[in-house]
This record gives sequence, structure tokens and C-alpha cells, in this order.
Amino acid sequence: MNTETNQANKNRVWDFWQRITADNVDVLTDIINEHSTVSAPWTGPHPINQLDTTEEVVEQFWRPLFTAFPDLKRETFIFSGGESNGRVDGGEDGREWVCGLGNFVGTFEADWLTIPASHTEVAIRWGEFCRMEGGKIAETYILLDIPDLMRQAGYPVLPPDRGEEGLWPAPMNNDGVLLDEQDADETDKSMQLIRAMIYDGLNSFDESELQSMGMADFFREDMRWYGPSGIGGNHGLAAFQENHQQHWLHAFPDRRVQDLDSLFTEGRYMCASGWAGVIATHTGEYLDVPATGKEVRFNGIDVWVRDDEKITENWVFVDMIDLYRQFGIDLFARMHEQTS
Repeated sequence: MNTETNQANKNRVWDFWQRITADNVDVLTDIINEHSTVSAPWTGPHPINQLDTTEEVVEQFWRPLFTAFPDLKRETFIFSGGESNGRVDGGEDGREWVCGLGNFVGTFEADWLTIPASHTEVAIRWGEFCRMEGGKIAETYILLDIPDLMRQAGYPVLPPDRGEEGLWPAPMNNDGVLLDEQDADETDKSMQLIRAMIYDGLNSFDESELQSMGMADFFREDMRWYGPSGIGGNHGLAAFQENHQQHWLHAFPDRRVQDLDSLFTEGRYMCASGWAGVIATHTGEYLDVPATGKEVRFNGIDVWVRDDEKITENWVFVDMIDLYRQFGIDLFARMHEQTS
């Protein structure tokens, strides 16, 4: 994909996001149709999941969201685009993508997804990936950290984070919104690093020793890792391994990264989305759930940034509600037990 195409794709999505507001709720259908192809499926977090038409996206996602948070504003602190190279074998992919990450900030004035309104200001973590065709949005993947919203509303449905709770900052260098063209050599260097980390590192776990993945070769010792509710944030590689990675690998030792829906880079930023992007067997306790022996599929989003040869920050989404659903546990039912 040439630079001109990537810039046009980013301009299209950026304009789209600026116009998706509560003030425009009555014309959202027209706005979405203007920026999208005729058929543009939308895939989101459980329990919303897949929506196939513009009307479904408006009526089942955007309108309820703006009704619940009438002053909702989108904060974007990472924004980039590029050409995907997400196959494990390195075979041709070449799909065009644009992604962003940040917070939706607003006052929780009406119930949403049966979560009782708190009438307080909340920040909802979001990550969104748009696949582009012919300069328009052809498919959307989006995750929101719904358990973290439940926590903010006073209904914690997951055990306390082992890492730092609520940590979801902008990049330390405040350089994540890539509206301008980026250096092609830096983009290529980022792709080499992230493919090596995922497919040669993470997928090399010997189901025994963390060191078998060689994460120290890819992450700086003082890296920062920002995880979803239930996991939390960590400062430093050692804290990341102690608070998250060792528990994850104990529970899912055979987990492997699959062909991803997207894996692209731009400049120093690296972005990936995958619905069933990781598949594993639940053979050890995870958080508060004993091993079920079930195969589980993780829906997730990752964004990384590097400094020279190593990753310095990593923002991570996992659809925890969908994961618990696969365990046989309904986190909404757990929330409702707290409200009764």
C-alpha cells in the first residue's frame, strides 16, 4: 500500500470519528453510510457481538451508548494505519487498516447494557480497527473494557487487579496520533520486531519456563504494560511477568497466536486485532476460575510502541466478558447479584 492510500484511509476514519457524536445521533445512519462500503460488518464486545447493517450498528450500539452517556466525548491518544502482515507463516495478507485507541469520557446518566447508571463521570477504554477498501470502511472491530466500567459504577465483577487498577494513559512521549506520513524505514523495522516477538517469541513458549519466550529480547526492562480490568497495569518487565504473564501461562500453557485479523505498523507503532486471535486450553486456575479443561478463544486488541530496538509500552484489550462466558460464567449475572 502506498503512502497516499494510507493517508487517505486515515483521513477518512479520522473525519468519521469526529462526526460520530451525540449531537449527530439522528443522522448517524447517513454519516456511517457516507464513510462505509455497502456491506460493512461491525464486530464488538460481548454481549453486542456482530452487527451486520448500519441500522443495527446505530440502534444497538451508538444510540444506546449516547442515551446512557449524553455528553460522551471520544479521546484518541493513538491513531495509525497500515498494511496487514498477520499470517503466522508470513504469507501474503496486504489488507488495509486504520486503528485508534483511547477513552470515551462522559457522565453515566442512564443504564447501559443493564449496568445501573452511576450519574458520575466515567472513562470507558476503547480500541477500534477499521478495515478499508477503496478508501471506505469495509469492516470494524471494536472492544470496550466493560468490566472496568462496571467497576467504576460500583459493581466489580472481577477479582482485584494484580497490577495497577485503572491505568490507561496516553503514550509517554505523547506522539501516538499519526495524522502525518511516517518514515517507511521505521515502519519496516517495527514490523520485523513485532512479528519476531509474536511468532518467534510468544509462540515459542515451552509450557514450562517464561524465559523460553525470550521476552527480554523484545521488551525494555522498564517497559510499561497497560492491561484490561481484571489484570491491571504494570511498570517494568519483571512486574509484567509476575502479575500477569506467569498466571496467564499457568492457566493457558498451550496458547498460541493464530493468523490475526490485522497486524500492521506505522512508524514506531505496532497494532494488532484478533477475534480468536489466540486459542488455548484452560488447564489451570485463572483469576477466580478453576481449570475447566475447555478450549477457549480470545478476542483481543494490542498496540505497542518501540524505542530503537525494543518495545517500551503495550496497551492490551481482552474481551473478559466473552472469556468468562466460555468458562461458563455470566459476569452480568454476577453484577446483578450485587444490585439485588
